[in-house]
Amino acid sequence: MMEFWYTEQHTPDVRFSIRVDHQLYSGQSEFQRIDVFESPEFGRFLTLDGYMMLTEKDEFIYHEMITHVPMCVHPEAADILVIGGGDGGTVRELLRYPSIRHIDLVEIDEMVVNVCREYLPSTASGLDDVRVSIHYEDGLRFVRKPINTYDLIIVDSTDPFGPGEGLFTKEFYGNCFKALKEDGIMINQHESPFYEQDAYAMQRMHQRIVHSFPFSRVYQAHIPTYPSGHWLFGFSSKLRRPVEGVDFARWKSLGIKTRYYNTQLHAAAFALPNYVEEILEDVEPQCCNVPWM
Repeated sequence: MMEFWYTEQHTPDVRFSIRVDHQLYSGQSEFQRIDVFESPEFGRFLTLDGYMMLTEKDEFIYHEMITHVPMCVHPEAADILVIGGGDGGTVRELLRYPSIRHIDLVEIDEMVVNVCREYLPSTASGLDDVRVSIHYEDGLRFVRKPINTYDLIIVDSTDPFGPGEGLFTKEFYGNCFKALKEDGIMINQHESPFYEQDAYAMQRMHQRIVHSFPFSRVYQAHIPTYPSGHWLFGFSSKLRRPVEGVDFARWKSLGIKTRYYNTQLHAAAFALPNYVEEILEDVEPQCCNVPWM
């Protein structure tokens, strides 16, 4: 019997494969190829131009860590901008907070949203909420307009090439800074530090962010289907710190049930391995052995 496998090339010498039962969808949008597969181990999963975006089995890790970390730090956050994230997982997690007044979701590719609504309803479940406005346009262009508007910006982007390339520029991060309120926070997916090419992209991205924000830190999570499994997020702000002074008891009082995130993990996620700190040293010289966060 012939087997069907999805394979992603992580480096010229490393490949990651998942056995596939069958393909549910394949289409080409104006921007990228979109595929959805069904697998015995990871359930349904979404790829864009052949790169893994999410699986039903482990998407909760990514979406909880990109959302609950900043919402714990800024529990009054009401006006949110999500750039990318057309699968809806980040919006789903944000809508669990009673403080949320409005979410602008900016996704360049409408087909991604439509495909996820049909084939990944567990992540796209919140996209029709009355508090959510979806804008099908380039995030780089959208974020040039608002000033002092958002409590939180989450850059839930794809990799730093293709349609999402503009979301990794110094101009973009500078515009995010202007779009945030005085105590606002920006979170971005920060790539993996493990493989050399990914580590270089991560370092270059962080260098651009630290020139745009007075405070920037990196935190981590383990996501099995992302390259190396070791994944980073960026936390940047004008005033707030990710651990110091955070009212963790207040977050616990909300009673939000999570599968990965908790307040102990929140604090620990900012304690990075030495090899990651060494990569960041050149662009964030105060990152090592600094008073906490």
